[in-house]
Amino acid sequence: MVRFSLMRYSQFFAPTLRDDPADAEVISHKLLLRAGYIRRVTSGVYDFLPLGLKVLRKIEQVVREEMDHAGAQELLMPTVQPAELWQRSGRWEKYGKELLRFNDRHGHESCLGPTHEEVVCDLMARELRSYKQLPINLYQIQSKFRDEVRPRFGLMRGREFIMKDAYSFHADEACLKREYDNMFATYQRIFTRLGLKFRAVQADNGSIGGTASHEFHVLADSGEDAIAHCSACDYAANVELAVSKRHMIASVDTPLQEVETVQTTAVVDVAALLGVDAAQMVKTMVYRVQGGEHDGAVVVVCVRGDDCVQEMKLTRFLGADDVRLADDGDIEKIGGVKGYVGPQGLQGVQIVIDESLHEAVGLVAGANVRDRHVQGLNMARDIAAAVYTDVREARAGDQCFACDHGVIEISRGIEVGHVFALGQVYAEPMGVMFQNQDGKRATATMGCYGIGVSRLMAAIVEQCNDEKGIVWPAHLSPFDVVVISVGKSTEVEEAAAALYGQLQAAGYQVLWDERNERPGVKFKDAELMGLPVSIVVGDRGLEKGTIEVRVRASGEQKDVTISACVEAVQESLTHPVF
Repeated sequence: MVRFSLMRYSQFFAPTLRDDPADAEVISHKLLLRAGYIRRVTSGVYDFLPLGLKVLRKIEQVVREEMDHAGAQELLMPTVQPAELWQRSGRWEKYGKELLRFNDRHGHESCLGPTHEEVVCDLMARELRSYKQLPINLYQIQSKFRDEVRPRFGLMRGREFIMKDAYSFHADEACLKREYDNMFATYQRIFTRLGLKFRAVQADNGSIGGTASHEFHVLADSGEDAIAHCSACDYAANVELAVSKRHMIASVDTPLQEVETVQTTAVVDVAALLGVDAAQMVKTMVYRVQGGEHDGAVVVVCVRGDDCVQEMKLTRFLGADDVRLADDGDIEKIGGVKGYVGPQGLQGVQIVIDESLHEAVGLVAGANVRDRHVQGLNMARDIAAAVYTDVREARAGDQCFACDHGVIEISRGIEVGHVFALGQVYAEPMGVMFQNQDGKRATATMGCYGIGVSRLMAAIVEQCNDEKGIVWPAHLSPFDVVVISVGKSTEVEEAAAALYGQLQAAGYQVLWDERNERPGVKFKDAELMGLPVSIVVGDRGLEKGTIEVRVRASGEQKDVTISACVEAVQESLTHPVF
């Protein structure tokens, strides 16, 4: 007698839901919960149920195969990390509240690892001796924990998540550049194998540090990140970093004069009142700097009225950790008035002006007097002490700075991978040294490369779904085939069991839905789960010697003879998802 164990649906733990959970906002969160792939434990923490774990392992396998093929070596490092390693690197305080710190029973400070630069550097500092051991690339697939202030979107932004993180060590920058390019190409292969529509974009290094980085984004409307990319060339960057040009309207240089704008502060309202284009307005923002050389200082930032300040660009320019909007008291101390701040006449403050305003004339700005603005502002004449740099956020319709003839388009993306050229930002304080070819002691140069493995599951669902549920790429589905018994006769059960055995013998992963449920319930569950092929076995078809084959991706349904079942499944699994 054939035994099916957990492959019988009635014995398989896959609790499905008919309705969308109330707290699920994006489609991947809704479908992964409804289809029985994940369950919430607490805010930002999820169980992976058997279906979810099967998909997760298949994603991991693709990542692992490509990393191994690229020459990286897998290891496993601890989740709990001692505070002294982070103190040595200088990140114990700098990393912020996302780092979950605790004391063990002996009073030793530790943290749950959000990343592993410190641990791998400590390992290499103890084991690296000679340049002959370099280059080396070590990676792991492991759980991470970041105490996100607002976890959301299910697996897309959780507190505990599964990540592939790799760290390479090199004797010089040229060697690091080769491995950076190797990992860049490896990531392209990984995301292509996963069937994703993605873009690689220039990115900010953020809290990781280093000299260069690229993010890999899965394109999806639900993405948290905005990506600027050119319509005509390969230029693409996160909007936090993107550079673009804009076409300026001609303005006439006139004397500076005050005008009444009673109870009118918004750019669009002032522009309408004075009959000018918003691009002739100056938007003046006041910030307080956090961290770095200018810690605690107040800075004034100016962009065109129809532009926005890109705060990450400003933060990088100032060498700060962050910038926050100043309060009313800060504005008053520099001689400004909330709602009517202009860059002219301010005292004791650094003024940063977007380079698009360089040599601009005939502008409108706040007069630093309540209910009044100024017209005829000439930046060169009226703002003597200012620095010019790119602090505006690139927007759709801008001219591409890289090719000059393309226009910038903005898409939403889910960041699923990031590669960094770190240099010696961690290796130096962590003492990762070796004897070079000249017999001298030298500090190793590093790269690091991350992929959000559990986030990838959500990203795939964001791209691969329809009104019925998930539509997995065939090679990632938890099962290749579901055999659905329709009817309670002995003939149906025996035929379904026989087909199950044939498909399993042919190497397919099969689920047998023999539950005592209505056919419609079984069909809907199979569609919701996104299983690529359904084989429907019923009395009516058996009388004709046929079974029904349903292809999830295309919606195709066809009757085939029982003897042709395996061949039909093989053919169906070769169909593209969309």
